[in-house]
Amino acid sequence: MNGVKARKQNTSAVNGEVPRKDLNGSANGHVSRDGHAASATRSTENIFLFYPNIIGYSRIILAIASLYYMPLHPRTCSILYSVSCLLDALDGVAARYFQQSTKFGAVLDMVTDRCTTACLLVFLASAFPRWSILFQGLISLDLASHYMHMYATLSMGGSGQSHKKVDEARTGRLLYLYYNNKNVLFAVCALNELFFIALYLLSFSSPTLSPSLLAGDHNTPSSAQPGSPSFVAAALLATPGSAWAMELARANKMDSTFPWFIAAVSSPVMALKQYLNVVQLLEASKWLAEGDIETRRLEGLPKRGR
Repeated sequence: MNGVKARKQNTSAVNGEVPRKDLNGSANGHVSRDGHAASATRSTENIFLFYPNIIGYSRIILAIASLYYMPLHPRTCSILYSVSCLLDALDGVAARYFQQSTKFGAVLDMVTDRCTTACLLVFLASAFPRWSILFQGLISLDLASHYMHMYATLSMGGSGQSHKKVDEARTGRLLYLYYNNKNVLFAVCALNELFFIALYLLSFSSPTLSPSLLAGDHNTPSSAQPGSPSFVAAALLATPGSAWAMELARANKMDSTFPWFIAAVSSPVMALKQYLNVVQLLEASKWLAEGDIETRRLEGLPKRGR
């Protein structure tokens, strides 16, 4: 029997066949059961139902709800928007705890951040029309800097590199600290959002920033004046004594002291965040330009004689 087994092995060797071993070291030509189980586990994972991504979906739902209440219910809107922003820190904790960090989750998180901030800034542009170009510029800077940074990271650093892994020698100390220190990242993002939330509340409560709160026809809500975010809706829907008009009037009776305090405290951090956006945009542009120079060098461009 041993001779027959030896002849079979020799025949396989002559024919160029190598006996396959399973994960336990046996040469029976079959994958082990453990290997099948591991493969089945990997294939049945649903990335879209990972806990951090579910938190991300909750952020989107809360953000949409805050947008619904934004024109008329400043208190409800501010609470929903703030909770959506705070969950931004929780999804990262969940991703590390459950070992569920994914590229989809990282992109979902960043896109949600950009969209929610942009929507709030659009409202502020309509609430403060004299400053609309400033808010439009902030939207453009935020979107451009993050898109350029993400694209540069993927094309120059490799598809497996996270956009939060930045080189201190390239980007400088501030941007490196912003992306690599979780406490700094959370504080800067939170205070940046708080500044814009404070401006949103002031559009309902501060005659200094919203002069239309002092003027207007007594038959329409005071904020329903040209330049106010509620102007169009008020012109179409408001009638004296209606529930809509009474709710809008109640919203305009908010005290502006606390929003002014929040705006004053958070304004330096908001300015820092915009500076970091500029640095991020410029450094990503330089990185892409360096890659273009190297690509042209390897391709022998520009070719002489043309």
